[in-house]
Amino acid sequence: MTVAQALVEFLGRQYTVDSVGGPDGGAYRERLIPGMFGIFGHGNVAGVGQALKQWQVVDPTLMPYYQGRNEQAQVHQAVGYARHTRRRQTFAISTSIGPGSSNMLTGAALATANRLPALLLPSDTFATRAADPVLQQLEQPHGYDITVNDAFRPLSKYFDRVNRPEQLFSALLHGLRVLTDPAETGAVTIALPQDVQAEVFDVPEEFLAEREWRIRRPEPEAEDIAEAARRIRAAKRPVIIAGGGVLYAFATDQLRAFAEATGIPVGWTQAGVGSLAWDHPQALGAVGSTGTTAANAVVRDADLVIGIGTRYEDFTTASRTAFQDPDVSFVNINVAPIDAYKHGTSLPIVADARKALAALTTALGGYRVGAELERVVADEKARWDDTVDTAFAEDNQPLVSQNAIIGAVNRAMDPRDVVVCAAGSLPGDLHKMWRIQDPFGYHVEYAYSCMGYEIPGGLGVKRAALDEAARGGGGEDAPRDVVVMVGDGSYLMMHTELVTAVAEGIKLITVLIQNHGYASIGALSEQLGSQRFGTKYRTLDRQHHTFDDGEKLPIDLAANAESLGVTVYRIEPGPNAIADLEAAIGKAKAAPEGSGPIVIHIESDPLVDAPSSESWWDVPVSGASELESTKQAFATYIDHKSRQRPFLG
Repeated sequence: MTVAQALVEFLGRQYTVDSVGGPDGGAYRERLIPGMFGIFGHGNVAGVGQALKQWQVVDPTLMPYYQGRNEQAQVHQAVGYARHTRRRQTFAISTSIGPGSSNMLTGAALATANRLPALLLPSDTFATRAADPVLQQLEQPHGYDITVNDAFRPLSKYFDRVNRPEQLFSALLHGLRVLTDPAETGAVTIALPQDVQAEVFDVPEEFLAEREWRIRRPEPEAEDIAEAARRIRAAKRPVIIAGGGVLYAFATDQLRAFAEATGIPVGWTQAGVGSLAWDHPQALGAVGSTGTTAANAVVRDADLVIGIGTRYEDFTTASRTAFQDPDVSFVNINVAPIDAYKHGTSLPIVADARKALAALTTALGGYRVGAELERVVADEKARWDDTVDTAFAEDNQPLVSQNAIIGAVNRAMDPRDVVVCAAGSLPGDLHKMWRIQDPFGYHVEYAYSCMGYEIPGGLGVKRAALDEAARGGGGEDAPRDVVVMVGDGSYLMMHTELVTAVAEGIKLITVLIQNHGYASIGALSEQLGSQRFGTKYRTLDRQHHTFDDGEKLPIDLAANAESLGVTVYRIEPGPNAIADLEAAIGKAKAAPEGSGPIVIHIESDPLVDAPSSESWWDVPVSGASELESTKQAFATYIDHKSRQRPFLG
């Protein structure tokens, strides 16, 4: 058989197995690669393309093919699917050489930054160099073996190039080992020269047999648990920061039991939203630069921080200013050593979050925090809940606020539904204000915060929700509704996968917020003294060569979506806009599965900010300026910088 035929057959017979997260909480076994995306060109049409077509004729269930509109977006779909399946399934993506391959670079970086699996199969130039230089080949005089695909090396957790047919065996086995490793997973890239794809070789039958990949869930060391328990008992103001690792380990029940038994409050990262329900007594909500005032107040005075499954990125630590107790110490539980040891943590525990929490609960039997901390938590929670209630009830006119839009969407969705977002001001506002009930109900890509992820990523989530319902998972027979929230800036970056949803009749609901510019960076620019420069969608003032003061662009994004075959509901500005938005979401949710995507278009006022997190994010300010606004911003910057820790420790 050909290399491409062997590749497709091998991938179709790989299975992920897990001890948790299956039906009724039991064991799990599903296809690791349930399908393959591909846009065909001369690099892959005769190789992977032929193999997929051949299996479509012989057995369409072995490796279903999905047609996307952009290679980057196809990776985003794979990542969205992978996150909803808790990193146990993902898609493969085949591309042609040159621009088809390099279009996936952003997707590769996003997958790796988020610790989410995606299998990338970019085609490559001729291994034999019989056709040289081939169309779209990148030539470097200092290294003729370099191709476009070498750009994937720093973006991937595993990279290989199959220059001879026999290399396919080790490339795939090593690649899938990384793909299914919770400590190492990310983008796996296997470059396939176009001539090698079509080359015939002998393939052992055992290579094509079904193979299982078990998710590793390591136990914590007994000494580490004992020391963590000792530190917790000695602390007066402990707090938990829950990250995505809690969700990937299916540890939400264990976290809830631990918090209820000990009274230790819980804040969460972007990836950790859903670790507890928002109204749980120990739930402080989001922590850090986009956090709640409740979480940030408690974290500020904490003397012990227990990180569970978090990589402690910049927003979580408020650029290392979130923790102000001079003697604060850190216990960090993570399956990945790089994250367990991060920031010089004094007690790293390399272990599965679920198993570590169970062990800690046993070790701390009878322990509970003091009444003073519980009182502070209750008071801060009440203060923040009042703040969000006020923000959701805003009646800004003539254009509504983004806060009120978020409140309306939150109210209109069912607890099992999933909200999807990635970039702009929306992720921060959702992080601090979204009232989460279901562990699967919040999907914000914030490790890479990639503009344009929202619609293709949401489509990947919806695919996973449909498959989940088909298997009888998720607690209901009907699939979860997936609601993408996206601003006009991100929509313009990558909305093409709406066409994919139209082609397959996938009901993806998108709330498109039109604010005529980049609201997030506009607000940040103003804070940093740069006066919202270059963040508005305006016509060019040629005399001053500025886009800041011209007329609004005559863009009709609702008409754009309609032109793609999407059902569109337009929300007219005015006093009824929020009620009309809630009604439109209800109408979209009532549409039958298979009816295709729906876009709900609403305009907002970008100058109305979300409630303050009473926190900070380190973005350098110019130390010298002719602008008075920049001088004032620099003085504020220096004040915040004085509270920054060199490391967490």
